[in-house]
Amino acid sequence: MLIETTDVHFAALIAGAAPEGLTVAEGGVEGPEVLEMLRDLSATVGEAFTPNAWMMVEDGEVVGLCSLVRVPYVGDTVMIGYGVAESRRRRGVARRVVAALLDWARGDGRVSTVTAETAVDNLASQRVLEANGFERFDSRTDEEDGPLFCWRVSV
Repeated sequence: MLIETTDVHFAALIAGAAPEGLTVAEGGVEGPEVLEMLRDLSATVGEAFTPNAWMMVEDGEVVGLCSLVRVPYVGDTVMIGYGVAESRRRRGVARRVVAALLDWARGDGRVSTVTAETAVDNLASQRVLEANGFERFDSRTDEEDGPLFCWRVSV
């Protein structure tokens, strides 16, 4: 299940606490620096487009986060990013969450294409995208993340 992530949720996660009514996966979902970056990203994207960030919740437990990673571009294209708590990986969470994000996108008249990027050596994430109908259409090298594959799917 996806729950829209608010600033209050980010604040709780950054403080090492669970958002109200939830628990957090063993070991947390991300470190404070990443959570701060995601909080700032959500605020920036939120000036132009909401919703833009979600908690991945299974059985009342926050097991990861996903979001739009930039303001929509080319009018109706959104780029997604996601991460699953290390203690909850290899259980199909990312596949289910990407499917849920695509369902959201199909129901939002502002979106026609969803894109994502994966490290060239991140085979698990590549399989998640392929299982959800994404096709690889390009590659690029990022200053921080290195070589990346670019993916897209029409909704």
